Amino acid sequence: MSSALHTALAATLAPHFDLSKSRLATLAIMIIGLANGRTVNLSHIASQFPGAAKHSSNYRRLQRFFQHVRLDQDMVAQIVVCMLNLSRSKLLALDRTNWKVGGKDVNILMLAIVTRRFRVPLMWTLLDHRGNSSTQQRIALLRRYLALFDASSIRLLLADREFIGAEWMSFLNKNNIPFAIRIKAGMRFELDNGGTWTLKTLLRNKRARTRAIIWTVGFPDMDMRLAIAAKRLKSGEWLIIATNSDNPGQALNAYRKRWAIECLFGDAKTRGLNMEDTRITDPLKISSLLAIITLAITWAYRCASRTMGRSAIKRKVHGRREKSWFRIGLDTLRNWIVNQPQKAKQAWLSTCPKQLKTS
Repeated sequence: MSSALHTALAATLAPHFDLSKSRLATLAIMIIGLANGRTVNLSHIASQFPGAAKHSSNYRRLQRFFQHVRLDQDMVAQIVVCMLNLSRSKLLALDRTNWKVGGKDVNILMLAIVTRRFRVPLMWTLLDHRGNSSTQQRIALLRRYLALFDASSIRLLLADREFIGAEWMSFLNKNNIPFAIRIKAGMRFELDNGGTWTLKTLLRNKRARTRAIIWTVGFPDMDMRLAIAAKRLKSGEWLIIATNSDNPGQALNAYRKRWAIECLFGDAKTRGLNMEDTRITDPLKISSLLAIITLAITWAYRCASRTMGRSAIKRKVHGRREKSWFRIGLDTLRNWIVNQPQKAKQAWLSTCPKQLKTS
């Protein structure tokens, strides 16, 4: 493996992270080793170090990195947006992923960018409990986003039924964040004529599949009115969203892209970088690991863009794409790291910013 590749990554990361030369080199090796080995397991990454040092020494070096280094999420988010040219208005998706390490729960609330090609982590919060996030935790995550990027950069925030609540939706509306959040059919609301109904009652005799059914409603304990858009899926289930968008029908159609964050979790886990291989449970250490995973995913997408250009991925007989953009990028990156490190280096250097504002 080319030492020039390690050196190039360390040099471009130096302006963004206040780390010693040795720590920067370790960070670069982890990004490369994680992508090349498709695992976050430190024992496997330790085998990716260049030089004649013993495996046990390299392993201890990685352990010390996570013990002493905390990577700045805000800086990682800005690097991602810059490298993937995502400063324009975009769709964001909010969701949660969790797994167990022994008897310990790892629970992550994540905000991700989803586009036609990319699905990439942006910001996250490690929850110190099992189950759903609280309204305060969601609001704190979005406040961090708004401290870096203007609300106008959000075309639509997509979230599943787990992310409902009067205080939460009111916060989004007051901060001019357009959203499309799936809601439950049993929720009660007030129509413009003053009547109070459940969605299940109103949809009882509706059969529409090809077009959206839209109401303007008010929710209990909420000082605003929202649009409700509903559409029956092929499975027979109703897809119902609440939105403050000026075009509820478009918001309903855009909601299907929320699934991209589920695909992102697959990319970070079994279909890609095997995030669940880690034995780390400390929230601060996991946060640093997520930052490294995010940089590796971003690099893979840069490789996919250089390989595919403006071409589309071919579809198979069943209509689905042969591969995802992430998998094309990861396969390309792994090949380039081993066989053409100069191409891997250029894919990184061509878009990695030289300087960013500090948080």
